[in-house]
Amino acid sequence: MLDELLGRAELKERIDSLEDENHHLERRVEAEEERRAEAVTERQNAEERVNRLENRIVELEDRVERLRDDEESVEFRGTETLHGERVDEVLARLESVETGPEGALTAMVDDDDDVPEAVGEAFGDHGSLVARAAPCLAVTDDSGLVSAALVPPRSPEPFVSWSAGFEFESSWFRPEGRFAFALVRSDVFAIGEYDGRERLSVTGFESDVKGDHSKGGFSQARFERIRDEQIADHLEKCHEEIDARDAERLYVVGQRTLLSEFRDVADVTDPVDATGKPRDALDDAFYEFWTTGLFRV
Repeated sequence: MLDELLGRAELKERIDSLEDENHHLERRVEAEEERRAEAVTERQNAEERVNRLENRIVELEDRVERLRDDEESVEFRGTETLHGERVDEVLARLESVETGPEGALTAMVDDDDDVPEAVGEAFGDHGSLVARAAPCLAVTDDSGLVSAALVPPRSPEPFVSWSAGFEFESSWFRPEGRFAFALVRSDVFAIGEYDGRERLSVTGFESDVKGDHSKGGFSQARFERIRDEQIADHLEKCHEEIDARDAERLYVVGQRTLLSEFRDVADVTDPVDATGKPRDALDDAFYEFWTTGLFRV
């Protein structure tokens, strides 16, 4: 009653109300601090994840760069152009290699396809060099003593083989037996008959075929028509000479744009750059065709 008379009861109620409100605010502050702490923790965790991802990206970029540098740094141990007796020497060495069962890999790798998996595994880090040399005959052994790629004049169909020695035919690399060898250009023709590297006979001729069109005289269209007719006559004579050959097997080389005219009658066609008089051009073409590229992998 005294508190009521002095107004203390009302003050106490106000104090109790303020204490409750203060406690409620304290709980809110505590809850907010907890949420802030959780947010800070989540932010820190997120930052750690970002840092880990950034470090991983840097590691991967470094690895890619190292692999690129390694690939670019891999080079052939040497290259060589083989002719005549040098071809015989290299083939003899390859034929002399003997390994255990399936210890020697021989593969004809086409330049239109990826390197076969077996070839890539056998050559390891140097598999990219085989792809650079393709189309090629790749040879290596399970000890890594032999590692090379050869580009033969006559490429067989692609294959992969593991055996006790390297598997190839010498006729892929050098002239063997009786055959005819013809050079065809738009104004030059020559054909020889051979027994291996020995030429037994040769004939040839040149045709009068117009060269580049010059100003004046014929129109361009008429000039090209006349030139096409001259080339057609020249090719007809070439076919006549080829049909008159004795040897059954036939190689035709020469101007790339004309080779399609002889694919039906030739066993092999191949472009070469030989020019000049018929006999000299034929000799140059024969030498160029029977050339083997050697890449030491």
